[in-house]
Amino acid sequence: MLKQEICILLEQTLKTAQEQGKIPRITLPEINVEHPKNKSRGDYASNLPIRLARDTGVKPLELAKIIAELIPRGDMLQKVEVAPPGFINFIISDKWLTGQVDAILKHGTEYGCPNIGQGRKIQVEFVSANPTGPLHVGHGRGAVLGSTLANALSACGYTVEKEYYINDAGAQMQAFYESLYARYLELFGKEAQIPENGYHGSYMVDLAKEIYAERGKEFLKLTPEEAVIILGSLGKEKVISSIRNDLNLLKVSFDVWFSEKSLYQNGQYQKVMAILEQKGAILKKEGAIWFSSPDNKEDKDNVLVRSTGVPTYFASDCAYHYNKFVERGFDNVINIWGADHHGHIPRLKNVLSILDINPDRLHVMTTQMVTLIRNGIEVKLSKRSGEMITLREIIDEVGADACRFFFLSRASSSQMDFDLELAKQQSMDNPVYYIQYAYARIASIFRMAAENNIDYHDGNISLLTTEPELTLIKRMIQLPEILELVTKNIEPHHLPHYAQELATAFHSFYKQCRVISGEDKNLTMARLKLVEAARIILAKTLDIMGISSPEKM
Repeated sequence: MLKQEICILLEQTLKTAQEQGKIPRITLPEINVEHPKNKSRGDYASNLPIRLARDTGVKPLELAKIIAELIPRGDMLQKVEVAPPGFINFIISDKWLTGQVDAILKHGTEYGCPNIGQGRKIQVEFVSANPTGPLHVGHGRGAVLGSTLANALSACGYTVEKEYYINDAGAQMQAFYESLYARYLELFGKEAQIPENGYHGSYMVDLAKEIYAERGKEFLKLTPEEAVIILGSLGKEKVISSIRNDLNLLKVSFDVWFSEKSLYQNGQYQKVMAILEQKGAILKKEGAIWFSSPDNKEDKDNVLVRSTGVPTYFASDCAYHYNKFVERGFDNVINIWGADHHGHIPRLKNVLSILDINPDRLHVMTTQMVTLIRNGIEVKLSKRSGEMITLREIIDEVGADACRFFFLSRASSSQMDFDLELAKQQSMDNPVYYIQYAYARIASIFRMAAENNIDYHDGNISLLTTEPELTLIKRMIQLPEILELVTKNIEPHHLPHYAQELATAFHSFYKQCRVISGEDKNLTMARLKLVEAARIILAKTLDIMGISSPEKM
């Protein structure tokens, strides 16, 4: 990775400068290298001298000059420059850049995959919506963020397991069961009361009708208590099946579907409650059982078991995360939750500390709301159900590729607007179309090359010297940096932005540089190698995002 190589060069140069007595021996800070916003200042830049000035007592600009003079140029660096107030700017050699085309072709789909994970076992748990109804748009955002993040982690050497946590225990499921039974009874003209905290959506009527079509009056023969459980369980499985189908349409799959009920059936809940009690973190009052932090990290106690004897969602989560870290041995866990769960994060991390699990091993990404926009106006109600916008409706309208790109296009912490009309446009204004059209253009170039029987594998890449060609290469070799940024910071939204920049570089190259020319066979072969390298990088980026690479558009 080029950025990392420059960081290593800087570190080695600093040690050399200290050994030569040109700068004082101090503890060196973490070295950062960035792309300067002003392209005229080079390809990479570091503000290291500014950060070193206070501890060394040397002026930043003087430090920059000392360091720059000692940096070995080699084949990679064409020039190292110093700029006020103390920046070191790096200009990459054109010859080295063109050589990266062959490097990409040599490594193929493995190019750009830094082995950051080194096989460490990491779990990504996402979506995890209650199986009480269809997925909505917010669930779709979490689904795409989670699946893309898992793809990126896998590409970077982690052993990744994707998990859906089925909340199939507790008060919410009981309310779902009772609501479904009430809707079932109504089909026979019987009076039925939906619980106050129940589910009133019309989809519950549809679900009751579906079960009636399959099983008839079977549940009328049972006692209400039996019917609620059996009918409710059947309804739950149908909802889970529907959720699976919707996620499959969005190109989202899971390795494990983990049942909350299993925590109670397999003794995990009881085990964790016993540990918390042993650690002095259990308080019994008002007929309920509370989590009480022994070190007072929490400003209030949190209920684990209600006075009714029913465990809370918090209690399940304590047992669930003990299962993740201790029973299943994940090195790290990433949860993707809705923003309404933000307050739950510190108390869960507090529990992990008491359970002797380093809370830093858990990372929680929270997702903000999605606002659907049509013709500049917010869409408030679903046309079909009149209740909510389902994820399935959005997929059906704009397609999975557009859904995935738009859900990825903003940081998870930012509220996002999803422009439905833009997502459907077959024009260069639509970023999804714009990126995929770049790939389709590449495919068309190779169809033309095949029609003309052009063998480009011996092309001389040193002929790639123009600004559009070099700019395209610079964009291509940034893929390892982007993947490192995505995986280290847990920020998948960098991928769609990179894909747009890569597509822009390719479209610019395509317009300014004729690839297949009857007049210059050697240049044609060189440019075909460049286009092949671009195809590999663009396809890799799209694949990690879970977006298709169309051969024609």
